[in-house]
Amino acid sequence: MWAVDDDHLVNYLLPRECPRVAFYALPGSSADDITRFLNGVRDCHVVAIESAWFERATTSPLWIYEFSPQNFESIDPGAGYFVSTETETAIACQQVDNPFKAILNRRAEVRLVDSLWPLQEAVTKSSLQFSCIRMRNAQPRK
Repeated sequence: MWAVDDDHLVNYLLPRECPRVAFYALPGSSADDITRFLNGVRDCHVVAIESAWFERATTSPLWIYEFSPQNFESIDPGAGYFVSTETETAIACQQVDNPFKAILNRRAEVRLVDSLWPLQEAVTKSSLQFSCIRMRNAQPRK
């Protein structure tokens, strides 16, 4: 079983199949990248989706399951990924009726773009921590 930590949950507060590019500054991120991608705000987390997904992203309910962390091991600290080889039982479950609102409540910035590809190509070459999720569902490259 896999899970994400609370700091990175914001990247997953969208319908499962929704393509997205999420990013934030690392301690060693360059001032140029922070200016270019984060509007000069070092303590900023951005989740970008294509505008074609807006309605689904704001109206699709989600469920967040909480597990005891004792059996989970970190496999990607930058993405907040954890895995457990044990059978896990949820200790809590929360429904999220408006995922967009939940992202904003976590003090993340939401950006709508026509296509994720230019952003994905640029941010993956930057000094920022990034996560590109479900890109196979993004609009075709132009």
